[in-house]
Amino acid sequence: MKKITAFALFLFCVSIVHAQTKDSLIAPWWVEKFKITAGIFVPVNTSNIRVGVNGSAEGTEIDFQKDLGYAKASATFLANAQWRISRRSRINLGYYNINHSSTHTLQKEITFDSTTYDVNTTVDSYFNTAIYQFSYGYAIIEKPTYEIGVSIGAHTVGAKAGMGIHGANVGFDKSDKFGFTAPLPDFGIWGGYAFSNRFAANLELGYLSLTVNQITGRILVYNAILTYKLLRQLDLSLAYSGLNFKVTAVKKDVTGEFLWGYNGPTFGASFSFGKKSWIHP
Repeated sequence: MKKITAFALFLFCVSIVHAQTKDSLIAPWWVEKFKITAGIFVPVNTSNIRVGVNGSAEGTEIDFQKDLGYAKASATFLANAQWRISRRSRINLGYYNINHSSTHTLQKEITFDSTTYDVNTTVDSYFNTAIYQFSYGYAIIEKPTYEIGVSIGAHTVGAKAGMGIHGANVGFDKSDKFGFTAPLPDFGIWGGYAFSNRFAANLELGYLSLTVNQITGRILVYNAILTYKLLRQLDLSLAYSGLNFKVTAVKKDVTGEFLWGYNGPTFGASFSFGKKSWIHP
């Protein structure tokens, strides 16, 4: 927590110093007042969990792709909104919703929560993740064709996993299940460069490892984006994105250990609008 406070103080001080100087009147073409992005994320999924009862059943480490027959790749919707408060300052909001489920005949014995499922048992299972992202960023270096900044924010992760014997628990109402919601703060760096008045590349990186109450989390996120300005207010983008988490959560007498990641291409379109105080070259 001290690291977060120190970084926030540093970011605030940098903002104060630069606020005393006049903002640049020229910004790269992708810097807009408001920008809304929607797209398709096609990640390669890696999901490993262990859920056990403290002092009793330890729980089996489960590879969802190998042990439960989950697809390695899937597609999901994503949304993002950005508000440039000033030429240097920005606020980002993002959302991902990634749901998986399967019916699979086990090839090994699995203990999940307090139940042991034998080999050759057919089980229904699910693993759902909703991710909300918020960050504040500040451009320390800003030029007409590029910018470099730092950010502080959080990914609020809601994860739910469950398992039950196939046909016995419709809707998993009586299945073994475990879930948590955790805000995982992260620090980041970001930047972009305009190759021309239509093509630009942007990169964002974020990381933090932290323990809050009975939840320990580690997060690594990145986003490498190639953007093309199709029309004055419409951009198309191709990106390679990654969301990687490790979380240990204790709820009453049950401990869940989650290690999962989503890494893959993203296809998006952005619409920009709003009156700004800067101009484009």
